[in-house]
Amino acid sequence: MKRLTIASYFVLLLAVACNNEKKGTSADSAKVDTAAKTTTPVDTAAMNKAWAAYMAPGDPHKMMAAADGKWDAEITMYYSPDQPPSVNKAVCENKMILGGRYQQSTYKGSFEGMPFEGISTLAYDNSKKIYVSTWVDNMGTGVMYLEGTFDAATKTMNMKGKATDVVSGKDITIRETLKFIDDNTQQMEMFDTKDGKEVKTMSINLKRAK
Repeated sequence: MKRLTIASYFVLLLAVACNNEKKGTSADSAKVDTAAKTTTPVDTAAMNKAWAAYMAPGDPHKMMAAADGKWDAEITMYYSPDQPPSVNKAVCENKMILGGRYQQSTYKGSFEGMPFEGISTLAYDNSKKIYVSTWVDNMGTGVMYLEGTFDAATKTMNMKGKATDVVSGKDITIRETLKFIDDNTQQMEMFDTKDGKEVKTMSINLKRAK
């Protein structure tokens, strides 16, 4: 008899819960219906126009495409003031992808005697009016993300963003400059900010391969 009473009690609780859920669902539906009636209709024509402008390659993409091809890279790492820089060699191939909307750069070489591979993407966001860069390589498992602008007067791309400090596991601030010296020469410099101080950590001299 006691078991029957307990079972009946739980059935009653279940019925009450289901009833409350139905009430809540009805109330939620009413809210959604009200919101739908007061929402401003989407201007399809304006949206299509904005999307067409967003996806169309422009002058920044043409500038990026001018660097397509193979490059010889000399990568210099600056570890600390009391250590000499480490110099490594690599080759880089740039190519525009996805209909000329992004540039993909693939690096292959050696780094401190180990095989090295890295891939970067460079984009110009037509809507935000900024350049966006990502970097991944076989020396880590994270993604470096940078945003910035191009200074036409100095022919320099100035980028800022975040990367992972492998010791602490936290983000560190990264600043990167890419100077277009001429059609066949580029120089990239990277700086980290740690403990409030910016230090140069890497430079890459790029020469177009013959």
